[in-house]
Amino acid sequence: MDTSLPFSRLLSEERPVAELWGCQLGTGARSCVVKEGDDFLEHLVLLRTICLGADARDELHVVAVDSKNASGEHRPVPIAALRSSVLPMISLKALELVPPVTFVLQCGAGPVYLSGQRVTLEDDASSEAEEEELLEEDAGDEDDDGGS
Repeated sequence: MDTSLPFSRLLSEERPVAELWGCQLGTGARSCVVKEGDDFLEHLVLLRTICLGADARDELHVVAVDSKNASGEHRPVPIAALRSSVLPMISLKALELVPPVTFVLQCGAGPVYLSGQRVTLEDDASSEAEEEELLEEDAGDEDDDGGS
């Protein structure tokens, strides 16, 4: 029994496209909103690092994420409590969020930097169809040029 077939089929159906993402929270901007895309594709925000800036005071900085839960309610959930003398940075490995999502600095003056990746899962079938259409158009253009 070959268990790699379903996995390879999934990879061929959707291609992830990742871009770096980041924001700064502080006294000027207490929140940062990551909006959902308007392209009907699936988007994810992969939060990787939360760290205090070099000029952050030695006070508690609490970062929360506000996203819809399973019931459709919005409730901020603290995800990091940082203090420059104790824990100035954390690395996250498995925090995947579906936009729209809001990051909020609940307490502390900051600056607090959040960084990660914004991933778009492209439907491989639709991109292949677009490529085929372009090839057909190019072939049609070449036929028109040859007839003159």
